[in-house]
Amino acid sequence: MDAPTYALPEEYVELQQAVRALAQDKIAPRAAEIDAAAEFPWDVYHALVAAGFHAVHIPEAYEGMGGDNLVSALVVEEIARVCGSSSLIPAVNKLGTTPVLVGGSEELKARYLPEVASGEAMFSYALSEPEAGSDAASMRTKAVPDGDGWLLNGNKRWITNAGVSKYYTVLATTAPGTGAKGITGFVVHADDEGFTLGAEENKLGVKGSPTRELYFDNVHLPADRIIGAPGQGWNIAMKTLDITRVTIGAQAVGLAQGAFDAALGYAQERRQFGKAISEFQGIQFMLADMAMQIEAARQLVYHAAAASDRGDPNVTFLGSAAKCFASDTAMKVTVDCVQVLGGYGYVKDYPVERFLRDAKITQIYEGTNQIQRLVMARQLMG
Repeated sequence: MDAPTYALPEEYVELQQAVRALAQDKIAPRAAEIDAAAEFPWDVYHALVAAGFHAVHIPEAYEGMGGDNLVSALVVEEIARVCGSSSLIPAVNKLGTTPVLVGGSEELKARYLPEVASGEAMFSYALSEPEAGSDAASMRTKAVPDGDGWLLNGNKRWITNAGVSKYYTVLATTAPGTGAKGITGFVVHADDEGFTLGAEENKLGVKGSPTRELYFDNVHLPADRIIGAPGQGWNIAMKTLDITRVTIGAQAVGLAQGAFDAALGYAQERRQFGKAISEFQGIQFMLADMAMQIEAARQLVYHAAAASDRGDPNVTFLGSAAKCFASDTAMKVTVDCVQVLGGYGYVKDYPVERFLRDAKITQIYEGTNQIQRLVMARQLMG
């Protein structure tokens, strides 16, 4: 019997290496500046578009690269390894367009996906509200029939890349009082009359990715902007998160790896008591634990991504597990990396404090890790 292959296919490794080279060349030198300026990195966006890495998940039928979920994970991981803010470009494009891919009509896909594939447009996702975060089904944003379309009113909060995206997947209730059963998805354009943005949030991390509130004041949406049918929005949103939570896990792995790379290099160069601190067993054990935890998280993320690609029925559990475990790992690892650097880890002259700040959000967005544990438990209980 031949030994089984348990490794990334050669073409995936080549893609991984290509993204890593671009990230080191074009993104890493800008990462600290992007964080300090708290501005969207348009130069990085254009570099990703030129290489085709800004939205690798768009199918070839819609002029995209046709990358699967594992490809998306590899791309996001490699970019996050140098810059968390920049990694949200492909991650959010995927999050915003996945509802269209999962539940949209052929006409809707043909209308929007080629623009994202070409780099002409970015796509954000709007589910959370000021009073509906983890309890997203209690949303108050509503859409009511209006002539040949719908009239949208309400607001959304914590919307990633708001203000730079041209299109937004917006979830709203079309049957108030019915909870999840009455939720419907729509595509909103940045230039729709009555659609405005709040001020940018002043965040702890991922500062180069704008986060803003969305306001809808009698926004008229033509009938052909609906994603699926009325009442299908919740199922589409949950299917979307099953897929995209793995991407956040990949982002977390990249952030942890980037911080570890910096800490390992520092430990091998920093000398105390006449020798490199990497020669002290206490530091060696910390480094060994971090490397072990990162590799465990990476394998879970890759496994979950591949399971999603093959339609594994356990994908809901695996997606939540990958996101939860990888983000908890990223937070633990980045804290330990700061400790390895000591006082230098606490200042902005070194990148580990940025990785720590960027890592924290991975435990929160696309469902807090408390919610992920709830999702996993419900899957276990059937």
